[in-house]
Amino acid sequence: MLAISLMRIGAKKKPFYRVVVKEKRSKRDGKYLENVGTYNPMTDPATVDLKHDRVQYWISVGAQPSETVASLIKHNPEQTEEEKAAALEARTSKAEADKKAKADAKKAEADAKKAEADRIAAEKAELERAEAAKAEAENAATVETSEAAVTEEAPTEENQPAAG
Repeated sequence: MLAISLMRIGAKKKPFYRVVVKEKRSKRDGKYLENVGTYNPMTDPATVDLKHDRVQYWISVGAQPSETVASLIKHNPEQTEEEKAAALEARTSKAEADKKAKADAKKAEADAKKAEADRIAAEKAELERAEAAKAEAENAATVETSEAAVTEEAPTEENQPAAG
């Protein structure tokens, strides 16, 4: 019995698959009859390249696609070269737009942080000015009270005994 399944050929932590036709009882990465496409899940979105005419041929002669391969066939219908180019262009423009949006968001966050820092600095300066004004007022009050105390203690001409 024939099966259409994935054959892993990627490195550790970097999966990459071939879509192959093979005997159902053979090992996952064992001998196969024909390579009918590739699947790269590491790209965003995942890249699937299938030879749809060969896939249909093998299905017509009795090959059973695995669940994953059936899903790949269903979600990636046959496209003309123009449709493939348009899809690639759309993917590229979306990636650029996402990159620009991310940069704009980062800039807006930096501006917000700067505005917050400026606001805090302004509040701190206002608080320092208020404290300085309060301290100055207290100094002026202390000076007035000390001058008043000095003038009360110091004898004036009226209070001094007459020299004679």
